[in-house]
Amino acid sequence: MSLVSTVVDPILNLHGPPAYALVGALVFSEAALFVGFVLPGETAALLGGVLAHRQQVSLAGMAAVAVAAAIIGDSVGYEVGRHFGTRLVGTRLFARRQQGLVRAQQTLRATGGRAVFLARFTAFLRAVMPGLAGTARMPYRRFLAFNAAGGLIWAVGFTLLGYLAGASYQKVEKIAGRASAALLAILILALLIVLIRRRRDRDTTPDHPDHPDQS
Repeated sequence: MSLVSTVVDPILNLHGPPAYALVGALVFSEAALFVGFVLPGETAALLGGVLAHRQQVSLAGMAAVAVAAAIIGDSVGYEVGRHFGTRLVGTRLFARRQQGLVRAQQTLRATGGRAVFLARFTAFLRAVMPGLAGTARMPYRRFLAFNAAGGLIWAVGFTLLGYLAGASYQKVEKIAGRASAALLAILILALLIVLIRRRRDRDTTPDHPDHPDQS
């Protein structure tokens, strides 16, 4: 039995407060404790919707829990990054993810708050972007605005997907995973375009030190 299965199966057997608590904890922990590397938060939100479909919990209540957990978890991740980000990036947890971290940092510098919003819809970026925003000292109010917007749409959307999918949630989960990968590829491509344009603009600016018009 896989690690994911050992988490998924108990969730589907829960009712009421324990179900809210576990789904909320998993969504919260994705960015706050980097649990997203093991179980993506979108899986937990989908399962919360499945529980609502089975009438084991309230759909509105589960969506509210997922939204609150996503926003609060990212805020904790932001604070972790602000205080310990530089040291964390050098730990074994991120040893094999350095290229992904570099791309995420470049995305954050290039697009700012929009990167925080879009990261919510990509598994890897969703787990690390709040911490990187804190490490980069992005103003918290700006971070919170984009984080809350992304968290609201993401949490409600995936909870509803789980509710509508019912017993077929595993198919939806696979589709969501592919969509996340596609979005990550689009973000990387957009980042490269932005960086190339900025470099071209610098090279063609008259006061650039390498410009041929300079004496």
